[in-house]
Amino acid sequence: MGFLREKDKEYLRQKFASELDKDVVLLFFKKNLGCEYCEDEERLLRELAETSEKIHVEVKNIVIDKGEAEKYEIFDAPALAILQKEDGNLKDFGVRYFGIPAGYEFSALIESIVLVSTGDPHLPENIKNKLAQVDKDVTILVFVTPTCPYCPRAVITSHKFAVANPKIRGYMVEALEYPDWADRYFVRAVPKIVINDVVEFEGAYPEPFFADKVLEAVALTKGG
Repeated sequence: MGFLREKDKEYLRQKFASELDKDVVLLFFKKNLGCEYCEDEERLLRELAETSEKIHVEVKNIVIDKGEAEKYEIFDAPALAILQKEDGNLKDFGVRYFGIPAGYEFSALIESIVLVSTGDPHLPENIKNKLAQVDKDVTILVFVTPTCPYCPRAVITSHKFAVANPKIRGYMVEALEYPDWADRYFVRAVPKIVINDVVEFEGAYPEPFFADKVLEAVALTKGG
């Protein structure tokens, strides 16, 4: 039995047909042992790819394909990097999913695919201007759970920012699948956002607030 119902597939076919621009590669990293959701996520991604000829799934093993994992800053599985593909070349916007994007996070996955395909963050000019000031590497961690209805908004905001500026990376982290990471950052409620380990807050705040927090983190981050 598949993950997607036929009516869901039809909705996605129509959405992707009208909104996708360039091809997208779902670069999925798995491991053979100690990964409860690797098999499920691979099946989900392959079903998703069946809804559009512009979506391609590539599966890597973090042990066998260690160099590839390091290239995309993947340290554990399941993990997903969403890449834009044009004329055989891959463009990495820094859009990541650590953990299966299930429950409410599935909607975020769909929007992230569109974001990467178009390369358009769909942000107001004032927000783009703020993000253009980011001149240091920024990693935004967005801790989520599948049952959190507010988490997708925070994830998508981080991914919009990543598309807007190549210095920014947006990582969704499923707190239940990555408990060590969640414990490290004292995640007690979601969404919890941590930026460069120097700024953190809880809640799906509007884009202007989120952008200000990114700039705050840049100001507090040492080095380049």
